[in-house]
Amino acid sequence: MNPVIELLLQRRSVRAYEDRTLAQEAKDQILEATLRAPTAGNLMLYSIVEISDQRSKDDLARLCDNQPFIARAPWVVLFAADYQRWHDLFAWSGVEETCRQAGEAMRNPEVGDLLLACADALIAAQTAVIAAESLGIGSCYIGDIMENCERTRDLLGLTPYVFPICLLCFGYPDARQAGKERSSRFERKFICFENKYRRLTPAELAEMTEERQRESFKGHRSIDGAANLGQLVYKRKFAAGFSLELNRSVQAMIRRWTAGGELP
Repeated sequence: MNPVIELLLQRRSVRAYEDRTLAQEAKDQILEATLRAPTAGNLMLYSIVEISDQRSKDDLARLCDNQPFIARAPWVVLFAADYQRWHDLFAWSGVEETCRQAGEAMRNPEVGDLLLACADALIAAQTAVIAAESLGIGSCYIGDIMENCERTRDLLGLTPYVFPICLLCFGYPDARQAGKERSSRFERKFICFENKYRRLTPAELAEMTEERQRESFKGHRSIDGAANLGQLVYKRKFAAGFSLELNRSVQAMIRRWTAGGELP
């Protein structure tokens, strides 16, 4: 099998790491590959922040839904959608005066720009993940970085046009990871379509969730009163407290982004 394809097929999230640091050479190789990731218009609408301070890692472990392994990860890296750099460059370049002379208002970053920058940042993050995997270094995405935006922006110095889209933990997998089974994925027929999107029928939804449901319930008839996978995911994830906080926090960050930082 093609070694790159094999690497992608075998990758899994790693949350337990050996107690050893990552050599600077390995970090440099990962970052060098990351900076070659595809990017919209070659603008590189993202920034990467390495979190080396242990107290900051401890704080992030608490802010990101109380996940202690974040504090223990040898290398913790924030990937942020970033239009602050270009907005500052526009100002420095005299764009506002040029617009004034043309009778136009200088445009500030909007929601569409945010989504494009998020795409840039996530593409870069996944490039870092695969680069690390090729060096035998495991990783785990932390989407909870989008929660608790007021405290996170103070901790990390985030300005209005910088949106923390994901945190990544890196480290060499410890012995507990050896032989650990990969989580299942839905079959291709439920995910991939041709030419047009298609909603799944009730029969297809039942078929799609059959295997995942067996995994989730592990022989139990119900978990927390859930009768099926849909109810389980709704209760444990979609309507859970962390999900409600994530949506509150993201809405606040979007309001701040579109207001150009005028909101507290």
